[in-house]
Amino acid sequence: MSEQQDSDSTGTDAEAPAVAAPQDVVASVRGFISREGGSAKAVLQPIGAAGVRITLVGEKGGILGDRVVTDIATAEAVVAAIDGLETAEWDRDLTSAANVSPSHYRKMAGWVAHQKRFPKARNSAIL
Repeated sequence: MSEQQDSDSTGTDAEAPAVAAPQDVVASVRGFISREGGSAKAVLQPIGAAGVRITLVGEKGGILGDRVVTDIATAEAVVAAIDGLETAEWDRDLTSAANVSPSHYRKMAGWVAHQKRFPKARNSAIL
């Protein structure tokens, strides 16, 4: 009887539930790809408890984009759901092709981007 239970339990473990790609992420990535010449490369980067960052490098001009999803399975589902999107790694060719637009720098700088004066560094006494 224990042999039958073992075979039943291994059959259910092999069937993993399919992960669905979030439609809002798929729609925004498709929009990015259409603006960037019809194809892009995606680098999947785990960022801890926040999830997985899908960093996109567009074909036309190498413009960067990104979206964050909950886990690697969801990120892979997003890549699989979109034509013209392929998984890549940060290598010399991809890094050379990536082009950060000035608006992306301003977006990442947050409130600092529009400042004329900057606060004194907190660690200035030890510098």
